[in-house]
Amino acid sequence: MTNTRKNEQNDESPDDVRNTPSPMQVLRDARAQLAEFTGMTAESVSSFERTPEGWELEIEVLEVARVPDTMSLLASYRVSLDPQGVLTAYRRIRRYERGRSEPHKAGGR
Repeated sequence: MTNTRKNEQNDESPDDVRNTPSPMQVLRDARAQLAEFTGMTAESVSSFERTPEGWELEIEVLEVARVPDTMSLLASYRVSLDPQGVLTAYRRIRRYERGRSEPHKAGGR
């Protein structure tokens, strides 16, 4: 099978494939970009998904450091990136103390 035929079967051109970052690079870049925009430390990624529009992530961020550390305030941010991994939008979706868990919802996620 020639490269031309492969490209016809695969909707991505060779240039698209070369310009698409790896999932690990997207994770690293998303954390760095969110930290740069907000000035807060991105601690972890709790959700990661590739979408037709690019990438969607939920990133946990340290908003207020307290002593003891279990009383620090964290927040979850929903972050959207384009297919190349450039941050296009972010929004805080919840805020919580590090030592507290969410109440379990019957039938929920």
